[in-house]
Amino acid sequence: MTFPPSSAQPDLAVVIVTWNNAAVIRAALSSLLDDLQDSGLRNEVWVVDSASQDQTAEIVRHEFPTVHLVVKNTNLGFAAANNLAMRELGFGGAVDASQTPAAVFLLNPDTVTHPGATRRLYDALMARPEVGVVGARLTFADGGFQHSAFRFPGLRQIWAELLPTPGRLLDGSFNGRYPRAYFAAAEAFEVDFTLGATMMLRREVIQRSGIFDEAFFLYCEEVDWAWRIRKLGWQILCVPAAHVTHIGGGSTSQARPDSLIHLWKSRLLLYEKHYPNWKRQLARRLVILGMWRKMRNLDALDTELRAACQKVIEMAKA
Repeated sequence: MTFPPSSAQPDLAVVIVTWNNAAVIRAALSSLLDDLQDSGLRNEVWVVDSASQDQTAEIVRHEFPTVHLVVKNTNLGFAAANNLAMRELGFGGAVDASQTPAAVFLLNPDTVTHPGATRRLYDALMARPEVGVVGARLTFADGGFQHSAFRFPGLRQIWAELLPTPGRLLDGSFNGRYPRAYFAAAEAFEVDFTLGATMMLRREVIQRSGIFDEAFFLYCEEVDWAWRIRKLGWQILCVPAAHVTHIGGGSTSQARPDSLIHLWKSRLLLYEKHYPNWKRQLARRLVILGMWRKMRNLDALDTELRAACQKVIEMAKA
């Protein structure tokens, strides 16, 4: 069911994609709507539910009547579900720019928006025309630090994830991380990409770069989009002053072997799109080696995960 947007175009449209998120969607929407109320921004909020088997859609429908709800009977995946809402907003088609929101905020359902975060993101996005995307500073539910922005993945990151790597390298530039001090500072800083959990994009960026590539069913879709956006010359910023709690893993943890397959299918696609041939070949070899190592370390009874690793090996060899 879709509720039509209001006649006056908003400054900001927020899109949340859900899949079996009944346990967290109340907190996400309550905190977001409270923050939007105080932001002074003309706004609208969209939730696209991809075939949840729990009460997610019912909670949104009955407890948050101002939210535009779209319910699908199949799991569209993160990219396609976000694209559906963005098309409803007028992106991806021949719509006059003035008829679309000035910015779109893609927000995960397993988040809590802290007071002032949305406005700070919006102001940082609109402060300079060369800024195309901004993302918030994220913390885990217990308040612990969470990396919320990264360098584009290279061969070193593949090695760090799949093969033995000294611990001191895992939290540094070798593994695509920015210094934690950057996130603790007040100033926004330029990054390669921000996590899709809080990704706010300028209208013109969406119009020029296109929307998500739906070949990415789950994972890496925001990395691919950011890569395309950066190639067009826009800057991407992490805004530490905008704070959002991100629980993490809410949907993907529900399907562990499937999640592994989706993750590496998307990463291999990312390498195909953005790596030169020599680098793609090295990346595939590292993935194969890493999966064989992972299989050797698995319990013999973990047949589903072993099968998932084998599937990834086959994909990397293809």
